[in-house]
Amino acid sequence: MKFKFLGSIALLLLLASCTPTPSSNTSTNNDSTPNNTSNPTTVNTTEPKSAGRSGSFVAGEHPTEGRVSMISENGKNYIELDQSFKTDSGPDLFVILHRSKDVIKDSKPPSYPIKEGEYINVSPLKNVSGTQRYEIPSNVKLSDYNSVAIWCKQFNVTFGTAALSS
Repeated sequence: MKFKFLGSIALLLLLASCTPTPSSNTSTNNDSTPNNTSNPTTVNTTEPKSAGRSGSFVAGEHPTEGRVSMISENGKNYIELDQSFKTDSGPDLFVILHRSKDVIKDSKPPSYPIKEGEYINVSPLKNVSGTQRYEIPSNVKLSDYNSVAIWCKQFNVTFGTAALSS
């Protein structure tokens, strides 16, 4: 027991001796006035992620479920599908932003096709289930789009869609 305690103290002393000591933080401003900063602070350069609009998927041509959120992080915008996201497999599936709040209502069953100019293609769908994130191009004006959809480009079929709300 005594050796364990002494070993812990030795380890702490070793770690303390390996930690760099802060050097004098004296710098000079442009006006040659000394700037002493004896209490350096840690600056977090990573902007925390903030949630924007979100919604829940509803089925279109295929069962689609889960939640989607618009995320801003480090000056970039993302579409984030949560762990409960799930849809069917299919060819040529994409994540899109659509202008309509209700793509299913505004299109015709059973395939719920969409029209050119009503959407922006964000990215091919990575997985048919689980958490995933897609960067939205910086030139996209998010306020122009009211839903996220999973869409089969090859057959112009909307698998499912989620209306975005604040």
